[in-house]
Amino acid sequence: MRLRLELTANREPVPFDYQHYLIGAFHKWIGAENAVHDSISLYSLSWLQGGQAAKGALQFPRGAEWLISFHDEGLAETIANGALRDGEVCCGMHVGRIEQEAAPRFGSRCHFRVGSPVLARQQTADGKINHLLYTDPESDDVLTQTLHHKMDAARLDPAHKRTRVRFDRTYRGAKTRLVTIKNIQSRASSCPVYLEGTPEGIAFAWNVGVGHSTGSGFGCLLHTGDERERRG
Repeated sequence: MRLRLELTANREPVPFDYQHYLIGAFHKWIGAENAVHDSISLYSLSWLQGGQAAKGALQFPRGAEWLISFHDEGLAETIANGALRDGEVCCGMHVGRIEQEAAPRFGSRCHFRVGSPVLARQQTADGKINHLLYTDPESDDVLTQTLHHKMDAARLDPAHKRTRVRFDRTYRGAKTRLVTIKNIQSRASSCPVYLEGTPEGIAFAWNVGVGHSTGSGFGCLLHTGDERERRG
């Protein structure tokens, strides 16, 4: 399930590291007593779409689009009601419209652009955390293992764990981004991905995102065939 939120134009400059505002708005809307806060992120948050850089910040003169996707369809009403009660997001931007979407019908192999950079983390034997990038071949296995872990958490049929994720390394516009959220820096990849497996497994990934920290604004998927989903 996906909610497509249309936000009003900003009244104040939007800092480049604005992602913590989105995280705050999401958790404000689902409420303090929701079990989502302390569990694995079976949801994903995109970055704001439709912005342009100007004078050291971002501007959204025509408003912005923000995608919130989740496995638990029961969250749709909770988030929508919360956004209607208090639609403030950040920098004078408010929710103006909410559109609800079911997952598209996918085949067994799909190509996705990303609505937020993909984060792949790997712990070494000495406990160090490495951030793997789209240029690292082993990143595909990390993305796939993370997706399978979420499938287990959601109690999906094990048959869907045939689904695998890999970066599209032929994409010439791929790049990395150093993202700072509350003083924590992460190096992530703005690079499309391929998913191969069961249609249900791919739909699950469309909802929960790929890679780590999807609930903090990483790994949101945009279906290549959806013309309404545009680059930000």
